[in-house]
Amino acid sequence: MKFAVIVFPGANCDRDVAYVTRDILGQPTRMVWHEDSDLSDVDVVVVPGGFSYGDYLRCGAIAQFSPAMRATVEHANAGKLVLGICNGFQILTEVGLLPGALVRNRDMRFICDRLPLKVERTDLLWTSGYRPGQVITLPIAHGEGCYYADEATLAELEANRQIVFRYSNLAGAVTETDNPNGSLSNIAGICNPAGNVLGLMPHPERAADAVLGGVDGLVLFQSLVQALVAA
Repeated sequence: MKFAVIVFPGANCDRDVAYVTRDILGQPTRMVWHEDSDLSDVDVVVVPGGFSYGDYLRCGAIAQFSPAMRATVEHANAGKLVLGICNGFQILTEVGLLPGALVRNRDMRFICDRLPLKVERTDLLWTSGYRPGQVITLPIAHGEGCYYADEATLAELEANRQIVFRYSNLAGAVTETDNPNGSLSNIAGICNPAGNVLGLMPHPERAADAVLGGVDGLVLFQSLVQALVAA
């Protein structure tokens, strides 16, 4: 299988993702400049974290208009796989591949930490390597990571089981105390109804090498590779 990692001016996590997919997992990986639009040879598109276009206007607002993202929308609408991490999650909401929006953190401060998350779904290609209800630890680093949606959208997310990760404590309890940024329903990551598009604010690529202190994020990438190779 082949990965594409979109590269924007201001992105700073693109090479981190490529290190995981190419160097750790040994999968062909192509860096795709934001002005390119050919994704015909790839299976998975990763929209990485960082500060695309300097976060001018708002996070992801300008990136949505890039040729690479227009191609990513077509890729997703064809049923192919798209992963958005941090700023990538913000961009996926801007282009309409995922509902809701990411707004300023509750305390209006940038947060950089390692936090527990509860895995809500393990029946997706992305999460099949986790156990139901498993608590994992991933880094976060964002100033606008508070997930917001109207009541109807939140109800749809719950009904369709689109909430994939929630901020929790180490015992798996989902409480306001363990919500770092004010995200509604403690949402840390969601998917589209089909499950082929996943967005999350925490950084799995920063928890994919034991040298970095943990490998809980590697399981996400491994799950995907193993599922597609077996298909």
